[in-house]
Amino acid sequence: MSFKILVLAKQVPDTRNVGKDAMKSDGTVNRAVLPAIFNPEDLNALEFALRVKDQKEDAEIVIITMGPPRAAEIIREGLYRGADSGVLITDRKFAGSDTLATSYALSLAVQKIKDYDMVIAGRQAIDGDTAQVGPQVAEKIGIPQITYAEEFIGFKGDKVQIKRRLERGVEVLEASCPVLVTVHSSAAPCRVRNAKRLMKYKHAKTEIELQEHSEDYMEMFENRPYLRITQWSVRDIKADTDFLGLSGSPTKVKAIENVVFTQKESKTLTATDADMNKLMKSLISSHILG
Repeated sequence: MSFKILVLAKQVPDTRNVGKDAMKSDGTVNRAVLPAIFNPEDLNALEFALRVKDQKEDAEIVIITMGPPRAAEIIREGLYRGADSGVLITDRKFAGSDTLATSYALSLAVQKIKDYDMVIAGRQAIDGDTAQVGPQVAEKIGIPQITYAEEFIGFKGDKVQIKRRLERGVEVLEASCPVLVTVHSSAAPCRVRNAKRLMKYKHAKTEIELQEHSEDYMEMFENRPYLRITQWSVRDIKADTDFLGLSGSPTKVKAIENVVFTQKESKTLTATDADMNKLMKSLISSHILG
């Protein structure tokens, strides 16, 4: 039996390109107008999983993502970098899910896979910054968790040793498997795409994507089953729709305000002691310092 690692990843809007149309009137992100990227800390999580796999010969990495059909792109990205397979959870009924509804759906997907040893996720997503989904998944499936992980140290018997990043230092923890780990941005960056894996998996598709292709393309999938990306709906994970989407999300956005920072005034200072003293007095009097 292989050592199975599940990586929870998310396709997020690129917040470097946020404009006035980035939010809808109901308080949800208008993803259609923003470029979609692999959540940065989830890439750290993928590298963390790959380093576990480097120490465990029989390890298998499965990427799980929840989102619209286009989110399959980050599964392919994960395959290019070393993952073995992926699962896309997609359904219109997931739309508008907050962290509670998202963790509910992901926990059902994790339990459907079964026989997993580690669940690894990024600490938080850049479109929410809550750091809640990973811990909520751990609580829902009833396994221990290690948050803010920075480095996988290794195996010690049937336990894993992990270094985590704290506000004022680091600590090393041990945990029995199965365990959920959330990975900090200070962890190692993800390795680049592998050229051979890119050629192998560039045609990997979900069921929805396969419907857009010809019979000749389908024949290739019959001969290469590894190109099929598993796709699950609400029915597949046996989710209660009362706990999904906007209806299952207690978090409500009351108001949205676009804030644009503009420069009101500027000062030019020289490197003289007099100008430096004047600057310090100004910062102290305005309570920026002191």
